[in-house]
Amino acid sequence: MTIEFRQIRENDTEAFRAAVDAVARERKYLALLEAPPIEQVRAFVKRNVQHGYPQIIALMDDVVIGWCNVPPASRAVSAHVGDLFMGLLPEWRGKGIGERLLRHAVHAADLFGFQRVELGVFATNTAAAALYRKVGFVEEGTKRKAILIDGVHHDEIIMARLKP
Repeated sequence: MTIEFRQIRENDTEAFRAAVDAVARERKYLALLEAPPIEQVRAFVKRNVQHGYPQIIALMDDVVIGWCNVPPASRAVSAHVGDLFMGLLPEWRGKGIGERLLRHAVHAADLFGFQRVELGVFATNTAAAALYRKVGFVEEGTKRKAILIDGVHHDEIIMARLKP
């Protein structure tokens, strides 16, 4: 089994969106109910490619099985901060692929020049929180009832990693 990890390309957009959609529809790991419209995803990927923002995908037989993107924070005063978002298709979890994907993305974020990478993770997603800790992220706080899906509130743990 050979998994390829690489920076996304514009022609990966539809496959990337399909992976995001699959994880979003699980309704327990992402603060999305479904993937954004293809036009929005296309613009996001194009921007990341044009600016060299880290957006690492994991591929198996040319199928996107996971992603980890680290675009810059939206405010100018936080241009040194990358916001990390990642996901892995269900059948690929628990095999060490998520850790490899995350390490590739964090390395890319360091090379890009981000001094801080931050993320939010559902408090119930203990496996992901443990993975982030393993790779150097620390918990900075909890946003209580930050996410509401199907009438259920979820707390969101805020974590960050400073560039060594």
